[in-house]
Amino acid sequence: MSEQRRSDQAKYIRFFNEIAIEDIPLVGGKNASLGEMYQELSPQGVPIPNGFAITAEAYRWILTENNLWPEMTRILDGLNPEDSNDLQKRGAQLRGLVYAAKLPDDLYQEMVEAYEKLIKEYGGNVSLAVRSSATAEDLPTASFAGQQDTYLNISGLAAYIDACRHCFASLFTDRAIHYRTDQGFNHLEVGLSIGVQIMVRSDMASSGVIFTIDTETGFEDVILITGAYGLGENVVQGAVDPDEFYVHKATFQKGFRSVFKRHLGTKKIKMVYASDENRREPVRNIPTGISEQKKFCISDTEALKLAEYALKIEKHYSDHAKQNRPMDIEWAKDGITGELFIVQARPETVASQQSGMILKQYQLTEKPAESLVIGRSVGAKIAYGRVRVIESVEHLNEFKAGEVLVSDITTPDWEPVMKIASALVTNRGGRTCHAAIISRELGIPAVVGTGKATELMKTGEIVTVSCAEGDEGHVYSGQVPFEIIETDLQDIEKPKTKILMNLANPEMAFRVNRLPNDGLGLARMEFIINNKIQIHPQALLQPELIESEEDKAKIKQLTEGYSSGKELFICKLSEGIGTLAAGFYPKPVVVRLSDFKSNEYASLIGGRAFELKEENPMIGFRGAARYNDASFKDSFAMECAALKHVREVMGFDNIIIMVPFCRRLEEAKKVIDTLAHNGLVRGINGLKIYMMCEIPNNVLLMDEFSEFFDGFSIGTNDLAQLVLGVDRDSAKVAYDYDERDPGVKKMVKMAIEGAKRNGKHISLCGQAPSDYPEFAEFLVELGIDAMSLNPDSVLSTLPTIIAAEKKLASR
Repeated sequence: MSEQRRSDQAKYIRFFNEIAIEDIPLVGGKNASLGEMYQELSPQGVPIPNGFAITAEAYRWILTENNLWPEMTRILDGLNPEDSNDLQKRGAQLRGLVYAAKLPDDLYQEMVEAYEKLIKEYGGNVSLAVRSSATAEDLPTASFAGQQDTYLNISGLAAYIDACRHCFASLFTDRAIHYRTDQGFNHLEVGLSIGVQIMVRSDMASSGVIFTIDTETGFEDVILITGAYGLGENVVQGAVDPDEFYVHKATFQKGFRSVFKRHLGTKKIKMVYASDENRREPVRNIPTGISEQKKFCISDTEALKLAEYALKIEKHYSDHAKQNRPMDIEWAKDGITGELFIVQARPETVASQQSGMILKQYQLTEKPAESLVIGRSVGAKIAYGRVRVIESVEHLNEFKAGEVLVSDITTPDWEPVMKIASALVTNRGGRTCHAAIISRELGIPAVVGTGKATELMKTGEIVTVSCAEGDEGHVYSGQVPFEIIETDLQDIEKPKTKILMNLANPEMAFRVNRLPNDGLGLARMEFIINNKIQIHPQALLQPELIESEEDKAKIKQLTEGYSSGKELFICKLSEGIGTLAAGFYPKPVVVRLSDFKSNEYASLIGGRAFELKEENPMIGFRGAARYNDASFKDSFAMECAALKHVREVMGFDNIIIMVPFCRRLEEAKKVIDTLAHNGLVRGINGLKIYMMCEIPNNVLLMDEFSEFFDGFSIGTNDLAQLVLGVDRDSAKVAYDYDERDPGVKKMVKMAIEGAKRNGKHISLCGQAPSDYPEFAEFLVELGIDAMSLNPDSVLSTLPTIIAAEKKLASR
């Protein structure tokens, strides 16, 4: 930095237009970043409130002028940060030394002049944020964030000077001392700079944090915006449950402007300025009004403007680093002007450090002699926990997180507790029953079809659930030791056959997309409806027909904040589908239209008022039959509206629609017409429509069905059931259910040949290739285009597919 650019030749002060990212040793990461953005990004339309940095040289000058170095060395000598009493004692001594130190005259004069210059620039009636910025702070691998102190709503020269003295002393907070020890930094080599910045009046509006990466999974294709009412410290410190907004980077850059996922936080408190009479506590927390809690703290338009700023910031820092650099950004909205500002930015240091693809393999280190119960294993994992036997849905509220759920059977309304279970054990069901399907998606082990688990297992006992021993799943008494073997899959070989995945839970999309894959072959809409909406679609459209007072109350609660039940349904469904699409973009995501059976629909809130009781709902009023039915057409229209929104507003043109359980040709024609009537026209904007091939008639009339659809996905679960005449949910005849039966395999062969004969895409989304290596080999030999596997089966099935392809090529 040239001497001419420095403010009045100041030695210890640098305004933001005088510092850049290279000045971290002088002003710390926080201030260097503010200077970089003020100079480079303000001209690009990213608004940064002005301010200045008191340099680390000033901090060192204070210690030198007061001859504090020897005494600080003595206090730090022999420090044991793991001894809390010792840490507290020494930390207090160090802070006391620094705070009490006299400010050298030349430094004090510069601090006063900088303060007066900044106040004059903004007209005098402003307050300041005074923040610590350590010289080892906000590095790509060590953030130091929150280790030193921040002071907000600072007004007046005396309060400003006092806040600065406290900031200098906060280099030796107990947490900062401990953190530096853990990170291997020398306490006396780290300097402290102070950032002094004009405050945005977010106390009268809102503020929060933006991440240009998904913090839970490390997925880099999204922007996560969090926010709450009042000053941003509550969000930064995690003291409040904030609102969340997700924006997809690629579609945003293509011109689409949409938030594809939201979470309404409780936002129960907000930090505001204290009254003028109480300057000892410049800010305070107050309860957030109920009406504010129930609405988002910013609009979608404002969230999208913040996303625009975030993309510019990430690009600038990535270009500077010559590698992708996800960012952690703080924003604030001015309650007086309504303007949005960026007040800080730093490299994200947790999720972005994740690398590679790790396979986890579970195995027991001690094999118990006896099993409490034995059934069919689902998911190659092991877990333990305390048993909770649940006999009926009325007792689900008794379940506690981490317990092993033991039940007769599960249905969609059990899914909220299944999501917090460590494992599942059921009396009934096969490997394609509800409990099995959901446990795979949740990534937890399940032992199904045990016969008498609810009788043999007792609530409160500790058990180990092992699904890592082959087809048989075992439940053992006590906590049996096991190990997890991790394998790096970064350089894993991919087969020529496309590998798709079966997924329903949108929350898993950002996690499982790291597995080798070519997209989603089956995204089940029912999961989203059951978990995110919970209400029967017709109950949302015709609430006056519901007689249950309990159901009425639940619907009123869940639709609060929405203009109508229709808006709730379309919003929640489009968010769920959009999240799945975002997780795999631009790879194809095949979304199956809702395929609830009548008994499953009846279990939704308000469902009993609209569903007839069927003796065998598995082959009853489901799939395409519903979409063409007059009583269901308005509900289906909402599904179509959500899909249209995802494709045309969110910009996820990778969505492919799939029609399930389409029995006859006339039904197929009507479905295509109904979709078109609702704005989903095959071929327009690249829209493809597939059909589930799961009924023998689909196979027998493949040539004719090919006139209506662009591709097919064989559903071996239902196909095997209908070919063999076996109810796949019945434990009594489970032994007769086998996708490897010659009749089933013949049907699969005919389906693949028929699709190829008509030049249509053909894949398989049933359970068979995940369970049986020989079935995967069989599909390769037939030349299937793709296999859609459960996420937990992808890695174990890949070697079989690759070996089969090599064997076929060598012939």
